[in-house]
Amino acid sequence: PIKLAPLVRERVTAALRNAQLPIVLGGEHSVTIGAVEAAAECCGPISVLQIDAHGDTRETYHGSTHNHACIMARAREHASIVQVGIRAIDAEELESMDRDRVYFGHQIDAWTRANDTSWMDRAIAQLEDRVYLTIDLDAFDPSILPSTGTPEPGGMDWFTITELVRRVAQQRTIVGFDVVELCPNPNHHASDFIAAKLVYRVMSEILAAQK
Repeated sequence: PIKLAPLVRERVTAALRNAQLPIVLGGEHSVTIGAVEAAAECCGPISVLQIDAHGDTRETYHGSTHNHACIMARAREHASIVQVGIRAIDAEELESMDRDRVYFGHQIDAWTRANDTSWMDRAIAQLEDRVYLTIDLDAFDPSILPSTGTPEPGGMDWFTITELVRRVAQQRTIVGFDVVELCPNPNHHASDFIAAKLVYRVMSEILAAQK
């Protein structure tokens, strides 16, 4: 992964300097590191909005600082971060987290049951005007999207995630985004369709907000 970051950074930088919207697809979540570095350099100050089941804030994992479990630790070296949907973290991550900027999965579930979406606007208020969006598909509940490398129960649904994206696009400028961690299963195609539809939906919300 450490060799991948400069390659992604170069491509994303080129897109941003040409006033294009960079869209990065994974694969492994470590693709986000180079994209965030480029966005921070070209568009800063920025925030990174992470929609994910995992905190991904470990300093190192399996001997690498650029492992998929470390991407938000690297991101916060370049940008402020807001984390949404988190429901799997270790003690080290919990200690280093700014809990005022983390919207945990169990909280979102309670708010959803109460038809309370005000948390979305609170999260958006913590973002800079320019935002890089990273969506790990394990943010979805595995009953909806099981084809991901590290599924976690208690996840978010389609409407919650896409409504959050819509509001972010309306209230902030999304300078780039990625959708990552699809792990295709040849016996299950629904996850592939959801991932593709999600990319299309995020693009559509960004374009609609620019009108």
